[in-house]
Amino acid sequence: MTTTEIWITIGLLALATILTRCSFFLLGDAVKLPEKVQHALRYAPAAAMAAIVAPDLVFVDGTLDVHWTNPRLLAGLGAVAFFLATKHLLGTIVVGMVLYTALRLLRLVL
Repeated sequence: MTTTEIWITIGLLALATILTRCSFFLLGDAVKLPEKVQHALRYAPAAAMAAIVAPDLVFVDGTLDVHWTNPRLLAGLGAVAFFLATKHLLGTIVVGMVLYTALRLLRLVL
């Protein structure tokens, strides 16, 4: 690919992104999504976050690691348990990071 083709591709991708993400703002109330679609879209951020975080918890160096010695997985499970018990997001982040650090240090010691 030439430099010009790369810049054209970047420009077209940026345009496509802007049009798809801003279409709801640009069209306003002209387009009304069905109630089921609106309900399904409420779960999109949580699904996207899970799709980003889950592979990092269960894959180590490109291989699946769901063993009890995986500190990422254990810290993630502890953070989920904390969130389900308290519904406190900042506390969940802190608990997850503290658990991960403690488990990593414990793994080094053992």
